[in-house]
Amino acid sequence: MPWLIIAAMGAVAYLYGLSMDATMLCLVSKPLPVLALLGWLRNAPPSPYRRGICIGLMFSLLGDVLLAWPMDLFVFGLGAFLVAHLAYLNAYLVDCRRLALQPLALALIAGVSLFGVMASSGLGDLLIPVCIYALAISAMLWRALARLGTQVPKQSALLAAAGALIFVVSDSLIGIDRFVIKFSAAPYLIILFYWVGQWGIAASVFSQSKR
Repeated sequence: MPWLIIAAMGAVAYLYGLSMDATMLCLVSKPLPVLALLGWLRNAPPSPYRRGICIGLMFSLLGDVLLAWPMDLFVFGLGAFLVAHLAYLNAYLVDCRRLALQPLALALIAGVSLFGVMASSGLGDLLIPVCIYALAISAMLWRALARLGTQVPKQSALLAAAGALIFVVSDSLIGIDRFVIKFSAAPYLIILFYWVGQWGIAASVFSQSKR
């Protein structure tokens, strides 16, 4: 319950900061929901899976701060989230290593679509970093989807897959808003999808650890 309160307070404060264009409030409050997820995961039994998810959340926390900083640190934030996705990918490989061609195809479609959206207006110097990031998030999504229908506990597989998909939606909205066309609801939709996606990924630890 204390972690839920911290997450809720951080979310409300950040959304209020967005509406008031209060940069410092956003900077302070944005990391709180993910920080609360890390605290919540301390209640889960230790496992290689939990460790991978926690590492991913820590790098996500770093990415949150870098993207909220009152300077354009987009590339550094992108790098932090790239490492986060690699950590999630590694966690998903703990209990499932099947090839899973259909999830691979779906993840590639999602990754190519994400990259296509971002590159549609030209990326300039960001072309290579964004391409690498798109590959990383596609691989993360593939391994999350690959756990569905295997020996992995159903609830863990569903939560991780849903969380990964929602994370991709959040990143797609970032791409549209930053590189294609800005729309006023984007900052709110991006962060809400992001928090829900991270919650799904974190929540998958509890049912996975019951194996």
